[in-house]
Amino acid sequence: MAAEPLWVIGDLQGCLGSLESLLRQLPGDCRLLFIGDLINRGPRSLDTLRRVRSLGSRAQALLGNHDLHLLAVAAGIRPQHVDDTLADILAAPDRDELLDWLRGRPLALHQAGALFVHAGVLPQWSVDRTLALAGEVQAQLRGRDYREFLATMYGNSPARWDDRLQGADRARCVINALTRLRFVAADGTMDFTVKEGAAAAPAGHRPWFDHPERATRGVPVVFGHWSTLGLMLRDDAVCLDSGCVWGGTLTALAWPDRRLLQVRCPPYRQPGLPPN
Repeated sequence: MAAEPLWVIGDLQGCLGSLESLLRQLPGDCRLLFIGDLINRGPRSLDTLRRVRSLGSRAQALLGNHDLHLLAVAAGIRPQHVDDTLADILAAPDRDELLDWLRGRPLALHQAGALFVHAGVLPQWSVDRTLALAGEVQAQLRGRDYREFLATMYGNSPARWDDRLQGADRARCVINALTRLRFVAADGTMDFTVKEGAAAAPAGHRPWFDHPERATRGVPVVFGHWSTLGLMLRDDAVCLDSGCVWGGTLTALAWPDRRLLQVRCPPYRQPGLPPN
């Protein structure tokens, strides 16, 4: 008998109503994997975080850049942005339990023949290398000194991976790749200036999944983060961020059979504002 599929769900960003609509159409005991950015920008970040956590062992969730931003804001390291919807989480009576749960989420998973990340994978990294580097960061986020670690997390450099990187530079490069990546140059240098779709690649750059020497090319990589790219279903790369918070859809993909389920979402944010 074939194993039950894993239902992989794109960026929620606090859109609880869309999540509940989707869950009502899925089998009640199915396995779930949320691809990151559970919260922020949508109207019900707190309730969304509680809902995903309440799913218990049947659900896994990756860390996205908005989830990491919440941890940094809660630790007093970063101010809230004007468009953040994090205040309800920060004031919640169960705030600490929710934040501790979030800190324990992984940055990458390899299951059912696919690699799952929030944003992307650098061309130099194999699946095993990606998982090992993600594990290094996960250990620091889960450690006693995680606040000190969060304080070193931000910045766009180093923009190119080097095995000799150490300390904060090494971790920052890994986090940026796994949670922010869109475009890379031929030598693997990351670009963080352009947030539009694939056709808007800066000169000398291409989408990370199109790099001709990508070490993960033989393994499907499933990711979110890139709402301006939208739903993309290729053999070697799948994007599930279909712009829920921008008035698009919330997408669930059955893996490995690739059945799709989508629900329409209200436009909580105006499309003219740049995604991050």
